[in-house]
Amino acid sequence: MQSKRLRWGVLGTARIADKVVYGINLSANSVLTAIASRDPGMARDWAAERNVPHAFGSYNEMLLSDAIDAVYIPLPNGLHKEWTVKALQHGKHVLCEKPLAANAVEVREIISTADATGLKAMEAFMYRFHPAVARLQQLLTEGAIGDLMVIRASFGFRLLRPADIRWSAGMAGGALMDVGSYCVNNARMVGGEPLAVNASSVLSSGGVDINTVGILEFPNGVLSAIDCSFETGPGAHQGLVISGTDGRIYVANPFSRDENDPVHIVVNDAHDSERQGAAYTIDIPPADHYHLMVEHFADAVLNDRPVAYTLQNSLGNMLVLDALKEAARTGQRVTM
Repeated sequence: MQSKRLRWGVLGTARIADKVVYGINLSANSVLTAIASRDPGMARDWAAERNVPHAFGSYNEMLLSDAIDAVYIPLPNGLHKEWTVKALQHGKHVLCEKPLAANAVEVREIISTADATGLKAMEAFMYRFHPAVARLQQLLTEGAIGDLMVIRASFGFRLLRPADIRWSAGMAGGALMDVGSYCVNNARMVGGEPLAVNASSVLSSGGVDINTVGILEFPNGVLSAIDCSFETGPGAHQGLVISGTDGRIYVANPFSRDENDPVHIVVNDAHDSERQGAAYTIDIPPADHYHLMVEHFADAVLNDRPVAYTLQNSLGNMLVLDALKEAARTGQRVTM
C-alpha cells in the first residue's frame, strides 16, 4: 500500500513543464514540491504562480535538497544526459523529456548510472500511456488488419521562433530529435526493431534538420515511412496509418492532444463480415496522458515496480534516431 505521495521537483522552467505539472497536480500519488532555475528570480516567480513551496536558484541546489524524491527534466535535449545522470547520482528518480539524450552513447551512460544506483528513470513518451495505445495494440494482436505491411507516421508544425533552442545543433535540436522521435517510437512499438534505415533531410543554415523523411525496414518485409518537420502548417499536424494484408488503421492524433479531445481510431477490417470491409470508428474517451504517465511513474517508485517504458526501449529508439541521422548525412542505407 502506498504510504506517501511522490515529491516532485521540476528541473527547469521550459513551457512543456506546465503539462507535466498539470499531470502531477491531478495525480493522487504525487505532489509538486520544488522548482529549480538558473535564474533565482524566475524560480521564485514560477513557484509563486503555481503555489510550489520550494524555489531553488540552481539545479544542483535542488538535487542536494531532501525536499524531493524525483525530478522531471524538461531541459534542452543536449542537457538531458548530464542532468539525468547528476539527479540519479544525488539519489533522485528521474522522468526526463524525450529524447532521453543526444545519442546512444549518452543513453548507455544513463542506463549504467541507473543500474548502479538502483533508481527509476524513464523517458517521457507520454502518448504511450493513453488508453488509445492499448486499444491499438489490441487490434493489431487480434489480427484486425491481417499481417502487418506498412506503417506511416507523421508529425510536424511550423517552428517560427528563431531563438528556440530546437534550432540549436549544439543542443541536439532538429525536427527528427523533436517530433520525429515520436514517429520512430510509434513505428518501433508497432513493428519491432528495424533491420536497416534510410533517410533524407533538409538542413537549416545552423545545421539542424528542418524536414526529414525516413524509411525503416523491419523483419518479414514490413516497412515504415516517417516524416517530421519544423516547416509545415498551419498548426501542428500528426497522423498514423497502419496497413496490413486485410485492412488498415488510421489515427488522426496519435501523439499529442488536448486532455479533452477523444481519440478516433478508424479501422477498415476485411475480416468483419457484418461490416463487409466498411470502415468503422472506435472512439476512445478523453484522457490526460501526462497525468497517466506521472501516476504510473510515481506508482513504480512508491511500490518498487518496473516502469512500463524501459531505458532499454529508450536505447532502441536512440539507436534508430542515430542511424537515421547518419543515413541522411551520407545518403547511404544504414544497417542496424
